[in-house]
Amino acid sequence: MIKSIIIISIVGTLSHFLYDLTNHNKIVGLFASVNESTWEHIKIALTPTILYSLYDGFIYGSNPNYFIAKFVSLISLIIVIPFLFYSYKKIFKKDNTIFNIAIFYVAIIISQVLFYNILEINRLDYIYSYLSCVGTFILFGSYLLLTLLPLELSLFKDPITKKYGYKAHK
Repeated sequence: MIKSIIIISIVGTLSHFLYDLTNHNKIVGLFASVNESTWEHIKIALTPTILYSLYDGFIYGSNPNYFIAKFVSLISLIIVIPFLFYSYKKIFKKDNTIFNIAIFYVAIIISQVLFYNILEINRLDYIYSYLSCVGTFILFGSYLLLTLLPLELSLFKDPITKKYGYKAHK
């Protein structure tokens, strides 16, 4: 678990800067942060977690709870990051870079703890694995689509430029 947390954290941190480093490559922008919106911070946690699946799928893919564990770990990132971010902003009424960074790492830790704990429980019904597998593919497709066509919601709005998606990049 420690290894996955470290690798996902490092890759996620690097992907925060990858769009700029690749001279605003749109394909890279599908997977890396293109602005400072909450969505883009969720994305830089999702991308390495999904990529890590290429590794952990070989190790744990035969576990009957694998797809459930993976789906829950991904959904937890989508829930934890905005929940913690908007909660602290509501309490303190301002943005704090240290808190933002901490939220990213806390979300990854929670995601991985959930993943490994679900792997350890008794075999869950097949229907949950099936639904989780389908849900993971829907999540991945939505993730790409929402990068290309972000909704005009605060989750997708860059707090600096007040724009959405690629257009929000300064």
